[in-house]
Amino acid sequence: MNKSRYEKGLGIRRDVLGNEHVNRSLENATDFSRPMQDLVTEYCWGEIWGREGLDRKTRSIINLAMITALNRPHELALHVRGALNNGLTRDEIAEVFLQTAIYCGVPAAIDSFRTAQKVIDEYE
Repeated sequence: MNKSRYEKGLGIRRDVLGNEHVNRSLENATDFSRPMQDLVTEYCWGEIWGREGLDRKTRSIINLAMITALNRPHELALHVRGALNNGLTRDEIAEVFLQTAIYCGVPAAIDSFRTAQKVIDEYE
């Protein structure tokens, strides 16, 4: 493990998803699941989210669209909160889901709207 990349990733992960979620994820990691937490922190957050090519708001838009396409509501809820933390508005999030309805399917977008509404209500 690259310690500096891990630490960079941990900071970004905390900024985007919040300390509470990150702390819970790390504290609940077992010997079995800890390698996945390390991988996500170092590579997803440190290596990719830490790149300068896109700002965090743009990365959140991309993630919302991709996670909608994959129909992963648990991950979507995390990234809706992250998108809000990264400055996306409710209207911008809705536009992402409307766009995905055309290219990924209406049922996937409807599920994303439902998931996002719960997160937005809690966030506000």
